Amino acid sequence: MALGLAAALAAVPQADVVIVHDAARALTPPEVTQRVVAAVRAGHEAVVPALPVTDTVKEVEARPAGEPEPVVGTPRRDRLRAVQTPQGFSTPVLVAAHRAGAERAGDEALAASDDAGLVEACGGSVVVVAGDERAMKVTTPMDLALAELLLERQSAQGERPAETGGEN
Repeated sequence: MALGLAAALAAVPQADVVIVHDAARALTPPEVTQRVVAAVRAGHEAVVPALPVTDTVKEVEARPAGEPEPVVGTPRRDRLRAVQTPQGFSTPVLVAAHRAGAERAGDEALAASDDAGLVEACGGSVVVVAGDERAMKVTTPMDLALAELLLERQSAQGERPAETGGEN
């Protein structure tokens, strides 16, 4: 199990819902977290916020950097979602997924890119709730410039940065 998750669960062993959030998504509005928690509490074992994909996506045969890559398929865009965080889980489901993931950790072909992927790899069910464009991942200079612009605009309109309210 990941050290951060183990520490979090040790701090609140009675938690029925675990939320995993990426700090690079610092502008995520609290409503997204509320939707995720509500869906887990409604009985879904794993929940991810997501947005419909607007770009056409191509599956390619990977080649070394700089070489042309042959297209092998074009998935239907109406079935694709760009996943965000926070992701929510029933505590026992996430613990079991991390244990199973640790057993497969040496096999890169079985690696998951997020916690929901670990649940999927164990045969668990993951559902999607509505995400939010403001939950963008800030990882590149362009992302940072956009995030700064959004915060400046928010400040100019007299809005406060996203705050958590109620039970999260």
